[in-house]
Amino acid sequence: MAELSLITPIEYLKGVGPQKADVLKKELQVFTIGDLLTQYPFRYIDRTEFHKIRKLHPDMMAAQVLGRLVSLQLVGEKKTKRLVGSFKDETGSMELVWFQSIPWLQKSLKVGSAYIIYGKPSEFNGQLSITHPEMDLYNPQVKQVGNMSLQPVYSSTEKLKKFNLDAKGIQRLQQTALETVFRTIGESLPQDVLTKHGLISRQQAFASIHFPSDQKELNQAIKRIKFEELFFIQLKLLNNKQLNTQKFRGQRFNKVGEKFNTFFNERLPFPLTGAQKRVVKEIRIDTNTGAQMNRLVQGDVGSGKTVVALMSMLLAVDNGFQACMMAPTEILATQHYHGLKQLVGDDIVNIKLLTGSTSTKERRLIHQALEDGSLDILIGTHALIEDKVQFKNLGFVVIDEQHRFGVEQRAKLWRKNVIPPHMLVMTATPIPRTLAMTMYGDLDISVIDELPAGRKPIKTVHFFESSRLRMFGFMREEIAKGRQVYLVYPLIKESEKLDLIYLEAGLENLQREFPLPQYKISIVHGKMPVKDKDFEMQRFVKHETQIMVATTVIEVGVNVPNASVMVIENSERFGLSQLHQLRGRVGRGAEQSFCILMSGNKLSKEGRLRLDTMVRTNDGFEIAEVDLQLRGPGDISGTQQSGVLDLKMANLATDQALLTECRNTVIAIFKEDPTLQSEKNQLLRSFLARKSDGIAWDKIS
Repeated sequence: MAELSLITPIEYLKGVGPQKADVLKKELQVFTIGDLLTQYPFRYIDRTEFHKIRKLHPDMMAAQVLGRLVSLQLVGEKKTKRLVGSFKDETGSMELVWFQSIPWLQKSLKVGSAYIIYGKPSEFNGQLSITHPEMDLYNPQVKQVGNMSLQPVYSSTEKLKKFNLDAKGIQRLQQTALETVFRTIGESLPQDVLTKHGLISRQQAFASIHFPSDQKELNQAIKRIKFEELFFIQLKLLNNKQLNTQKFRGQRFNKVGEKFNTFFNERLPFPLTGAQKRVVKEIRIDTNTGAQMNRLVQGDVGSGKTVVALMSMLLAVDNGFQACMMAPTEILATQHYHGLKQLVGDDIVNIKLLTGSTSTKERRLIHQALEDGSLDILIGTHALIEDKVQFKNLGFVVIDEQHRFGVEQRAKLWRKNVIPPHMLVMTATPIPRTLAMTMYGDLDISVIDELPAGRKPIKTVHFFESSRLRMFGFMREEIAKGRQVYLVYPLIKESEKLDLIYLEAGLENLQREFPLPQYKISIVHGKMPVKDKDFEMQRFVKHETQIMVATTVIEVGVNVPNASVMVIENSERFGLSQLHQLRGRVGRGAEQSFCILMSGNKLSKEGRLRLDTMVRTNDGFEIAEVDLQLRGPGDISGTQQSGVLDLKMANLATDQALLTECRNTVIAIFKEDPTLQSEKNQLLRSFLARKSDGIAWDKIS
């Protein structure tokens, strides 16, 4: 029979078979023996120490007890139904409680037998108990596997437990898998990389992560596995980046012409910041290399990304090309359109707006002007990627808030010309360095990290509910100076009804404090029809109302330079990046702006850290780093969907130094051997050959 290996289907592993294989595939996405071995333990427990029942207390993280199961009975009805066992040793007795898998437990647990149990002790009505303990029949003859002080614990599910695949069952499978395929586990990293970074072999890493003999061996296995995960992500990304530059020709923008110069010398309303100049220069150099540009520009709300995008589009027009800019929502696209029209006036270039609301007649004219080349710049929403929209010669594409678009949508723009247009991707969501290096590692990254001259940093304060009157007093002072105020309530899906009550109760209170006719209030929330929302927003924009009460962040996508106060109610219920985005809605004018974070008097540790961070800094990148520490990489800017981050062990929040080390190693390898032809890089060459098939979506920004 052929030797089993990491790629052998899981059903062929001894002790699995078709039924268990099905449940492993569904519950854990384990299809091969290799997949099983990358289901790493999530913790290790010390099985050398036993506790007596009398010594247990609820403060213990977990405890192991040897005793006898004296009785088992079903208690309660329907939802409160549970299985309760009485468990004794020579010092006392306690309860064991199960709420799930009751029929299976009733069949498999033997009353009168001795068990080793493991779980977290808790106390209820003076009675000590453990809920859902791990149970092992006590058998002094059984030889113990591995190191008893570092026993692996694996994630399991209720369905898996029905097939005897609880943490213990999975541990047994891992042991069989290692014994079966250990000899066939090949190396994936070049020898000089292993030597340089002091890494153990892949074979050794698999054995030690599941059954470490001591802490030092476990640490070495963890380091090796994390290094490999991060290394291969960087290898893929940097290889794509290389291929892009070699494979995709780009239009050459070799002159700075009249339109660019007229705008720069006569129309620019304020001098560019150093950061803006640097980014424009980077784009100038990129668009003149003959390779296609793929660049991500990150900059906080209000840092002046739009001006950089406009100057880049003018550069394209000067070189005989058309440009377009795609925004995720109609509000944003319209705002960009008006903003750009205001900046360039009517005589430099021809700019039009295309969204779902554009009339059929207007659409026809736009299509015509695009095809005959008389339209220079088109701003729009998803409407831009429809097949009907044909450009005469598209040379430059700007995508705003890139994480809101799927890769395929971006690819459609990429195909609007024979030679792909240059791509400039903009985001106002600061991305922590490590995430940027993994998610956008194949893009060149520019950062606009200065605010335009004359902009004052927003002052942020945190008030507890008990200081509400102070907050109202402050609002009155600012309104008396002629300013306007945003007041935002959270609206969280699970309890929309509850949140609207908050909003309505808060509104009553507000109307008492700010009565008509002296004060006027606009209200916007997600449950309103679109035209009512627009009407209310317009009243605020025209300064007919002084206070805008709104739910949700996105609704407040309007730019009102006169609004100088942002009050965020229940601010502890927002995430950090949301709070930062909301704060960026004020501070658009030259006046000093303020953000007031209102919260309940009781705050969780995380809630306090979030609000303290907001008060301490306006730096979006620092905020993004704290956010990454708090939430982990999975939730930030939708990385889970991107498929790039297939990380089982490495963590972008805590492994920043290791990630940098991996990236630098890959850069050095490509520098010395760009096509990986040398003998020592053969493993890497075959890895990339396996991974690349057909058009890779990750080529498209």
